[in-house]
Amino acid sequence: MSERILSRKHTELTPELVRHYLNYDPESGILTWRIKYYRAAPGDSTGCSGKDGYLRTMLLGKLYLVHRLAWLHFHGVWPADQLDHINRCRDDNRLCNLREVTDIGNRRNMSKSRSNTSGYPGVQWYKRDSKWQAKIMHNYKSIHLGYFATIEEAIAARKAGELKYWGVNRAD
Repeated sequence: MSERILSRKHTELTPELVRHYLNYDPESGILTWRIKYYRAAPGDSTGCSGKDGYLRTMLLGKLYLVHRLAWLHFHGVWPADQLDHINRCRDDNRLCNLREVTDIGNRRNMSKSRSNTSGYPGVQWYKRDSKWQAKIMHNYKSIHLGYFATIEEAIAARKAGELKYWGVNRAD
């Protein structure tokens, strides 16, 4: 193996290196190749969708998530923790749709569960008492917000709980 290839494989990915290989359009969220790279021609978009919906691309022998490369390209630093897609669309890598968050912050913006029957996260029908129940997760603990006669009251309680415990409401 040549020294050139060895040094490329073991090089820490820097913003300058990413900018050498890729262009990023923050308005569209699309990464394109700046130079001919294996089978890709300059101007070709990079990234293919994985089973989880996130776009990935191979760069210098390593697989990267496209939204993390876009962040590095634009901001010049790797995200400190996680990146959240605000609109929950995992292949929408526009800069306005990405934000740095902690694990807890990322979980707050999750889509509602498939088993959710109310249409609103944290609100469910409590069959035993024939009432709507509202709850919220905070610091990895489930907090009961109450039982309510109407779904509207339960949703209002959940929204108030979001403001109280999280300081913000969900992106819904």
